[in-house]
Amino acid sequence: MNRTIIFFENHFIEFYTSLQVGVQEKIDYVLYLIKNVERIPVKFLKHIEGTTGLYELRIKTGSDIFRVFCCFDEGKLVILFNGFQKKNQKTPKSEIRKAEKLKEKYFNDKKKGE
Repeated sequence: MNRTIIFFENHFIEFYTSLQVGVQEKIDYVLYLIKNVERIPVKFLKHIEGTTGLYELRIKTGSDIFRVFCCFDEGKLVILFNGFQKKNQKTPKSEIRKAEKLKEKYFNDKKKGE
């Protein structure tokens, strides 16, 4: 398996660079799995219920939980959107809405050939 990962706009990069090195290393590990493993365990990648094609990368370090939203394009292309630190069990609807808007913008921009 060899997927390509791209960062749409700068949301993921800004989130990633704000994190401690240990969390960045865990994210790097999950990204490595996504690039190289055909069937990624749900522990690391899960479809968001109630959405069309929106997924979350699941990162846990100690008691800290982080999520990064993404989608697939053309099978082997993974597009990363926004990320956040989870404070409780429920994923905030505002974060899901933001990811859905970014996904829509990605595909609209792609259609326009930008």
